[in-house]
Amino acid sequence: MKPDQSNPGRRALFHGAALLGLGAGCTGRAPSAPAAGSQAAKATRPSTDRLQPLAGYGPPPAVSTRLPVRHEPILRMDAHDGSMVLTFDDGPDPLYTPHILRTLREHDVRVMFFVCGEQVEWNKDLLREMADDGHIIGNHTWTHPLLTKMPCSAVRSEIGRTCEIVDDTIGESPAWFRAPYGAWNRNVFRIGADLGMEPLAWTVDSNDWAEPGTRSIVRAVRDGAAPGVVVLGHDAGGNRSQVVAALRTCLPELLDSGYRITLPRRPGV
Repeated sequence: MKPDQSNPGRRALFHGAALLGLGAGCTGRAPSAPAAGSQAAKATRPSTDRLQPLAGYGPPPAVSTRLPVRHEPILRMDAHDGSMVLTFDDGPDPLYTPHILRTLREHDVRVMFFVCGEQVEWNKDLLREMADDGHIIGNHTWTHPLLTKMPCSAVRSEIGRTCEIVDDTIGESPAWFRAPYGAWNRNVFRIGADLGMEPLAWTVDSNDWAEPGTRSIVRAVRDGAAPGVVVLGHDAGGNRSQVVAALRTCLPELLDSGYRITLPRRPGV
């Protein structure tokens, strides 16, 4: 798992790869991940030798409904009642995710967690806890690679394999997908739609991936708060103690200001 925040140029990459690369297909090159992300992944990997990524896997799970292919991700939700959506990427993490869940329970709030399959494999009980609390589980690939630099078969494996382990763990396949680094192209959209998922990006970047300090994270969320916005946060991929502290501050502030933290409805539902 290679966290979004490990790449300081992620927002530029979103505009370059996501917007300019929409007409591009999967490449024939072998996947290569950003070096900084690789180091972050190693730092968060469990120390026990018994917990290893799956050695083999079958084809992606079949879905009953193939969605229309979008050409850009959803950036915000239609809302006129002060509702907004909070999302957390890269988990589940056994150190930080439980603290986030505890704060969400205290305020009876539901959010979206975009999980990486390799993290799920190490923390299946935690994923079940997230689902049992009523949170939406989204797909954030298996190892958090840069999908726009990968062969189509590898892209499908990264996404499909995570669908499979989430379905096996909580009995429901993800209905939402978020590309690592916000990097999308035509084939990433197509494969996500083939697997029955809507592509969701974000409106407000909390910048927590850069570890700017708790006050800075709170300020970014507070300043970006508005009906329909989707807030990007992270519960894994590095030291997320600032995220835990920021949520304890900004969540009650948002609620006291009249905002409703809700879950998104799929288009057409």
